[in-house]
Amino acid sequence: MLFKSYMHKKFPNLELRQPLYYSWKNAIRFKLGIQELRDYEADSLYLTEVYKRAITLFDSVHQSNDEIFVVANISDYGYGITSRHKLNVFLKYIKQKDVLNKLNHTIIPYVYPEDDDEGDCKTHRFILKCKVSDIKYLSMIKAICNQDMGVKPSIHHEIFFINIKKETIFLIYDDRGCDILASSRESLYHIYKEYNDWILDYDRKEIDSIFS
Repeated sequence: MLFKSYMHKKFPNLELRQPLYYSWKNAIRFKLGIQELRDYEADSLYLTEVYKRAITLFDSVHQSNDEIFVVANISDYGYGITSRHKLNVFLKYIKQKDVLNKLNHTIIPYVYPEDDDEGDCKTHRFILKCKVSDIKYLSMIKAICNQDMGVKPSIHHEIFFINIKKETIFLIYDDRGCDILASSRESLYHIYKEYNDWILDYDRKEIDSIFS
């Protein structure tokens, strides 16, 4: 199934950009980092908890044999995007390099036009259709969580994991939290119940109303 037609059918009019949670009705925002413990050391209790929650939530909506789209938004501020960017995002985290032959690249209007005063920014979108088992998702998730922590390795681009059959979207926006969306509220109910304590308090009232 082509990515564009899939998104049009399952998530009509949804833009893949942050803040993703506020763009879709059937969504949950989870807290990953406990701010009172925030510590920039690589082996800190803070990051250990961030990794644990992020990986646990990912595992709750994905199985190794699930087909997914891995989508990376890379901003081009006029300096140009080269193959190096593609390799940095995907090469380290794909188990079999021939899977990269399926990687699709397209250039779209900048996903944050409100921030583009000069009007010369573009977004390079890389889309890889694969199975969960094709990616080193444990390492990839940790690298995404590291983006603002000064810890390496790190990924500083928006990475979306879209589960084709389960019709879910998983996004870690940074060490603070992650968003999980679904085409239907029923697909999220078990996650809502099991990890209720991790729901971000700021949005809890609205999230509770979806499942009440």
